[in-house]
Amino acid sequence: MKAKLSMLWLFIAWLSFVPSSWAQTSPDAIESLSQFLKHTTSGRAQFTQLVVGPSKADQAPRKKTSSGTFEFQRPQQFRFAYQKPFVQTMVSDGQWLWLFDADLNQVTVRKQNQLLGQTPAAFISSSGDLKALQAEFNLKAEPDSEGLQWVRATPKQADGAVQIIRVGLKLGLATPGTSAPIPVLTVLEVVDGLGQTSRLNFQNFEVNVKFSPEAFQFKAPAGVQVIRP
Repeated sequence: MKAKLSMLWLFIAWLSFVPSSWAQTSPDAIESLSQFLKHTTSGRAQFTQLVVGPSKADQAPRKKTSSGTFEFQRPQQFRFAYQKPFVQTMVSDGQWLWLFDADLNQVTVRKQNQLLGQTPAAFISSSGDLKALQAEFNLKAEPDSEGLQWVRATPKQADGAVQIIRVGLKLGLATPGTSAPIPVLTVLEVVDGLGQTSRLNFQNFEVNVKFSPEAFQFKAPAGVQVIRP
C-alpha cells in the first residue's frame, strides 16, 4: 500500500513520423512540445500506467499496471482518477492538491506550490510557456521512435526524486485558429531516483475541452480521514 501511495506522490512531486530504425534526431521535437503547451489549454484522456522496478541480479523487475482517466486545465489544474486495480483520485485546483485513497478511507491535502515544479505534472498543467519549463528542466530532443517525437527532460536541481522525464508527442488533428495540427501528448515516462520507471500511455486525447467550474474541486466524502501534513 505504501509503495502505491509513493508512486502517486512521485507523479506530483512530478506532459513527419520517422521510423525508429533510422535513429535520426528530430530537430522539431522541442518545438512540438512548445506548440502543445501553447495551443492546448485543457484536455481529457484515458491512460494506462506501467511501473517497472529497477533490475536486480537475482530476480526479474517487478511490474505493476493501473488505468484510469485524466483531465487538466491550465494553469495548474488537473485530475487523475485511478480506476484499476485500486480506486484513487488526485485533484489539483491550482492552490491545493488532494490525494484520496478509497482503500485507506483517507485524503491527504497539501499546498500545490510545495509539490509542483520539477515534476511530471508540470509538463501537463504548466502555464503553457516553454521558457518557464526550461527554467526547471534541461530539454533535449531524442531520436523519433514508436511513431512519436521525443523530448528528454532532466531536472536542473538534482534532488533525487526524479532523474529523467521523457515526453512522447504525435501529430494530432487540426484545430480552428491554428495553421497546423497541434501535437498531442501520447506518452509520459519517468525514471525516479531509485531507478524505477513509470510510463503513462494516453488514449483518446481530447484537446481544449470545456470543463465546469467544479471539475477540479474536491469534496471529501463523509467519514473520510483528512490529513494535512
